[in-house]
Amino acid sequence: MSISFENRVAIVTGAGGGLGKQHALELGRRGAKVVVNDLGGGVDGSGGSISAAEDVAREINEHGGIAMANAASVTDLAAVQELIDETMSNWGRIDILVNNAGILRDKTFAKLEVENWHAVIDVHLNGSLNCTKLAWPIMTEQNYGRVVMTTSTSGLFGNFGQSNYGAAKLGLVGLMNTLRFEGAKYNIHTNSIAPIAATRMTVELPGFEDSAERLAPERVTPAVVYLCSDKAPNGRIIQAAGGRYYSADVRENTGVDLGVGASAEDIASNIDTILDMSTNIGVLERMQNP
Repeated sequence: MSISFENRVAIVTGAGGGLGKQHALELGRRGAKVVVNDLGGGVDGSGGSISAAEDVAREINEHGGIAMANAASVTDLAAVQELIDETMSNWGRIDILVNNAGILRDKTFAKLEVENWHAVIDVHLNGSLNCTKLAWPIMTEQNYGRVVMTTSTSGLFGNFGQSNYGAAKLGLVGLMNTLRFEGAKYNIHTNSIAPIAATRMTVELPGFEDSAERLAPERVTPAVVYLCSDKAPNGRIIQAAGGRYYSADVRENTGVDLGVGASAEDIASNIDTILDMSTNIGVLERMQNP
């Protein structure tokens, strides 16, 4: 059965290029009215121009879709409110939000300036908060919504030189884990995509030099499109890399019950069992059997 977004309205942030562009184009091909949001700045967040968003919106429109461009910074709550208001004024609903906007300011933790920690957190985590917070009451009122967070293996597993980025990306998983419960009764499903793709944000990273075709951004988009659909799960992380799609989640093991009087020495004596993840319990099982 084909997935269609006829009569759906989608906002995609950071959609002027790379992953966001491919998500916006495909949603537009499948019938969604698309708000192409992009500040138009550099990889580090500097500068700004609406031209990148306009180019993507124009491409959607020229191929028979419906799209409009928007250059709001996701870090500016007032600008995001204007984005939401304009979308509602034009199309009367918001069904899909893909939180994709992001920047990079990589340095080892020892050399990382505090302002560059906050800048990355502000775009990835707080920017996703701003967009989701303002779209949320609309989705609850219409009893429908699909929210996609863009997390990363850097957040899930860590990556050298990306403490700010990794912290932001895992923070999005924490936000998703709560929204999956709060949105369920309103038919709002919140999921995360963890992409590995060759974009301007990754082109200089080790391992990406010769992978432009194999790790093209459009190979991630099918998973995002599915997470935007009526059939989307709720509260799941899908990883996507070069045509491979797989899942990640937070797990705990069965551990050992040492009783209320346990000491640090008891922990030391049982540390192998406490740290043994071979008897792990997935997040879904944990929620079903608290």
